[in-house]
Order: sequence, then structure tokens, then C-alpha cells
Amino acid sequence: MNHVQQMLATHPRQSGTDPSALAECIQECFACAQACTSCADACLGEQAHVEHLVRCIRLNLDCADVCDATGRVLSRQTEADPGVIRAQLQSCAVACKACGDECARHAEGMGMEHCRVCAEACRRCEEACTRLLRAA
Repeated sequence: MNHVQQMLATHPRQSGTDPSALAECIQECFACAQACTSCADACLGEQAHVEHLVRCIRLNLDCADVCDATGRVLSRQTEADPGVIRAQLQSCAVACKACGDECARHAEGMGMEHCRVCAEACRRCEEACTRLLRAA
């Protein structure tokens, strides 16, 4: 059992949401935030192509911020507002889709491996947010 699962299991107030879906979503949000931050930095390091990566960098940074905020919001179980949670999950899924699509284009068209890794993290997070939305 990892730390996210342990914290959810030992919390005095249970949310009523599927704990495994919640834990997975929190983990995927933080993993995606890290991947997007790292991808933005790697894009900045692509000196020969950086002017073609401005949109990717912007989407990476936006997605990283949204994913990080979503992971933090989901981690707080006491008196959570279902409307806020739903809106946050929807926003995260949208940000992940946009960033994942952009990174996938660079992975396929320019052979940028860091963008492939980031696109994969975005897809996983988008799917986890969607699953949690369905479970709620």
C-alpha cells in the first residue's frame, strides 16, 4: 500500500468515492504534473526547435499546474464539495487532453522522446480523471 492509499485509508472521514479510483487519480495527477514540468524544460533545451515548441511549453506548464492543483484538491477529504471536485476533474481531463495531443504531435512528427513520455502521462491522467468522474 503506497502513501496515498494509506492516507486515504486512515482518514477519519471517508468520501464515499471508490478509494482505489481516488488513489489512482491522485497519483496520476502528481505524476503528470512532474512529467509536464520536465517536458517543458526539455522543450526549452531543444535549441534548434524551441520556436516550434512554444505552444507545447505553454500547455505543459498549464497542465502541470492544473494536475498539481487537482491532486491537492482530491487529497483533501474533509467537507469536499462535489461540484468543485467534479469541475476540477473535468478541467484536469481537458488540460491533459490538450497537452497530450500536442506532445503526441511532437513525438510522432519530430521524434521527441520526452514529448512521447509526457503524452503518455497525460493520457493516463486524463483516463484516471474520467474514471473518477464516472465513479463519483
